[in-house]
Amino acid sequence: MMGLETNKTTISFDKAPYSAIHKKLTLGTFMGQVSDGYILGIIGIALSYTTGYLDLNGYWMGLIGAGALFGILFGSLLTGILVDKVGRKQTYLIVPTFSLFFSVIQFFLTDPLHLVIVRFLLGVCVGADYAVGVSLLSEWTPKRILSKIMGWLIIAWTLGYIISYFSGFFIASLGDLGENGWRWILSSSALFAAITLVVRIGSPESPTWTLANKGTQPALELVHKYLGKNFTLPELEEEAKSASFWKLFSPELWRSTVTSCTFYLCQVLPFFAISIFLPIVVKGLNIENPHASGMMYNAFTFIGVLLGVAVIDKVSRRAFLLWTFYGAAALLTLMTICDLPATPTLILLGAFSTCLALSTIIEYLYPAELFPPELRGSGVGLTIAASRIGAGMGTWLLPVISEQYGTTATLGCCVGSLVIGGLVCQLFAPETSPQFVANRSTENKPAHVEA
Repeated sequence: MMGLETNKTTISFDKAPYSAIHKKLTLGTFMGQVSDGYILGIIGIALSYTTGYLDLNGYWMGLIGAGALFGILFGSLLTGILVDKVGRKQTYLIVPTFSLFFSVIQFFLTDPLHLVIVRFLLGVCVGADYAVGVSLLSEWTPKRILSKIMGWLIIAWTLGYIISYFSGFFIASLGDLGENGWRWILSSSALFAAITLVVRIGSPESPTWTLANKGTQPALELVHKYLGKNFTLPELEEEAKSASFWKLFSPELWRSTVTSCTFYLCQVLPFFAISIFLPIVVKGLNIENPHASGMMYNAFTFIGVLLGVAVIDKVSRRAFLLWTFYGAAALLTLMTICDLPATPTLILLGAFSTCLALSTIIEYLYPAELFPPELRGSGVGLTIAASRIGAGMGTWLLPVISEQYGTTATLGCCVGSLVIGGLVCQLFAPETSPQFVANRSTENKPAHVEA
């Protein structure tokens, strides 16, 4: 099927100038990422202020910390399939509504099990937002700036994650909040959920999804409404393909699916396990003043994502994955096996934080590139679901392993995750960078990328 062209509709909408609708969707998705990062990051600070009010051992601390991460698994997987079937628009608005509701509910909880359940449901919202936000934004954004916009998503997420660390301490410093202190800290995520909801009101459906599921005319009407009548649909070489979830494991796409799920899983396991329980980690590394060390760690995390945005389009996707996986593994290995004084350990910790954060830039860009439009929601959803297995298990087990076997064993597991991620990417990762993909053989590329 060819895109419609008339005397006034001659420019494909994916080549349109960056306009008001792009700004609205970018801001709405960015605020969603800030909210998601805040929701996940605030739990570590809140738990540090529950002493004396909730009787939590390592098991319950790990389970509460990991509750949202396990929720992301289900939220991203189910939502990815759902938005490929029913569209992106409604879910894009519903998700922050539920995030706001569950954020407020946290204030009234007194039982650890109830807190685990609500954190799990918040995780479902975060996972749903990952799947629908990436899909909708990537399908509206002009191709020439898509890499930059997707890269900045992780900056927004990291910003929310870091803000949670500092705001938690700020709320705690306001005065003697007593037994409600941790509740105020935890439920403060409602503010960012509310802002996200307001910004997203009035967001449109994806023209790409509309074309594949409702036909040319409705999709063209969307383009005309939000961009103008001088824009049309891109040329398609064939009719819309089947959106069967199981096609992700077909001979054409299995490399992309394995790579996407594995690299994401192996990145987020050490990221969440270390950052959520950073005070435990730095104490095990014999570093005094864990709060100051945490601030330094988060500062270098933000520097890392800024560096990632600067270099992501200058190197191939495969090279980026390999260097960041093996580099972070090497730095963490030195921290684990070398009994160094506090200052060299802090330097290594900062370098590791920078390298690991730099690697996360590709998490929002690469999965969307690996899958064709008709399976993008499902592919991204499956990828995020798989990654949360690693993030959830790592976060749950870190305080337990630290109690039983010490920090060295804990960090050794994180090193293993990074090495496995590097090896899988070295074996299977397809190249998707526009400036490098032409030099790759067809069999080592996603099936939907043209030679």
